[in-house]
Amino acid sequence: MNRSKGEADDRSKELGADFLQLDAAEAPTGGLTEWLARRLREAVADGRLPVGSRLPASRVLAAELGVSRGVVTDAYRRLGEAGQVCGRGRGGTVVVAAPAPAAAPAPRRPAPVLFRDGPDAEVFDQLRAAPARIDLTPGLPDLAAFPRAAWLRAERAVLDGLAAHHLGYGDVRGAPALREAVAHWLARNRGIRADPEEVLVVAGTAQALALLGRALGRLGITEVAVEDPGSLGARQHLAHWLAATPPVPVDAQGVRVDALRATGAPAVLLTPAHQYPTGVVLGGERRRELLGWAREGGLVIEDDYDAEHRYDRPPLPALRAALPEQVCYAGSISKLLAPALRTGWLLVPARLRDAVLEAKRFADLGNPVLPQLVLARLMESGELERHLRLLRRRHRRRRDAMIAAVRAHLPGATVHGAAAGLHLMLTLPERPGRSDTELATAALAAGVKVQPLSWHARLPQPPGLVLGYAARSPAEIDEGVAVLGRLVRHGARRSATPGPRRAG
Repeated sequence: MNRSKGEADDRSKELGADFLQLDAAEAPTGGLTEWLARRLREAVADGRLPVGSRLPASRVLAAELGVSRGVVTDAYRRLGEAGQVCGRGRGGTVVVAAPAPAAAPAPRRPAPVLFRDGPDAEVFDQLRAAPARIDLTPGLPDLAAFPRAAWLRAERAVLDGLAAHHLGYGDVRGAPALREAVAHWLARNRGIRADPEEVLVVAGTAQALALLGRALGRLGITEVAVEDPGSLGARQHLAHWLAATPPVPVDAQGVRVDALRATGAPAVLLTPAHQYPTGVVLGGERRRELLGWAREGGLVIEDDYDAEHRYDRPPLPALRAALPEQVCYAGSISKLLAPALRTGWLLVPARLRDAVLEAKRFADLGNPVLPQLVLARLMESGELERHLRLLRRRHRRRRDAMIAAVRAHLPGATVHGAAAGLHLMLTLPERPGRSDTELATAALAAGVKVQPLSWHARLPQPPGLVLGYAARSPAEIDEGVAVLGRLVRHGARRSATPGPRRAG
């Protein structure tokens, strides 16, 4: 088919389109429509135009290619006759079918062994991706309780009053409004008196630990002691940047300061308000011992990961409130609102601020500004406190449901850390033949996701589980713990069954 004069004039422009990087100059003479139809068919076949994709309006694509509109509409018609696209009026032309790809042999990969001794850094990603009917993993807040209406009101208020310059690059330390709101929040809720200039907004506690790891390493501190048992994830983040993370045992009063001194480590990572995973609170005498160690030159990294969630005990001030020049303080809203917001804060002694700020600057130039402004409004308006009060009531009911379920289905287990937080730690009677990793593996196969205590310990510990209750209903909690009880009883029967006797 010969081109019309108008079509030839349009071709002479050779504009080209960003859409599929089409360039009409590639078309053979007299075959413009067939060329375009073939390129569209290829894009549908190789997935660049998946089912549901909307094609550009024919007038727009014709203008970009410098061709007549009839060329584009004819190419679309050919794909429509083949059943690959369909016109939907104002909805445009949409891809509705794609040819089935040629079957290729799937690479054979061994299934990941999630619950193993010495898990690697990818294990949490693998565990989150593993399907389960009932997820009792710790650290997961009640995402269904996210205050959507309050967040939207705050977001609209922020956008209504937002000046144009606020849409540029923000302060690497964080939006001034959020740093001020965090300083007020910490004063009200954690007993910390801090100037907003001391607050660094970070992408959650994980980034806080990464920034500290980089900064301490540059200052020659390459060893940070950690609690044992203690958070596997936190330990992994520190270990990525530092040479050593020696374990320090935890007992009923918290971290053993005598053992900390014995390591010779110049710094330690602690969860003093609600030790992870045991749930113990750093006792008064132990707290004084620790502060004495810090005054002698030791550095404390205080991970205040869920201090707001308390039920049966009075509030405790943060360590940072007592000794600001020897304590790095990290907090976040991951357990209060949602991990997806990736927002937290870090306070460090004056001697570390420049090194930590430099690490933050070269990590990401600062957190996104708009969510910071919305969160600041929630904090200063009182909405966040109202949300916390709602969560405490809900979490208390779910915690009580889990304790009742453990008593009913796991009577031999001991419950730890029930007075606060979003999880319980269970220790189980020693039973030969079944470790806590084997129990967690069997639970996942039965549709219940948990974490073994041994993941979080390098020193000898009894077998145990770490169970989260915040994100599940009481009925789901009871069902999940009932599954664990059946598995424990089955393991006990299995280990008690004598093996076949060999002929002598």
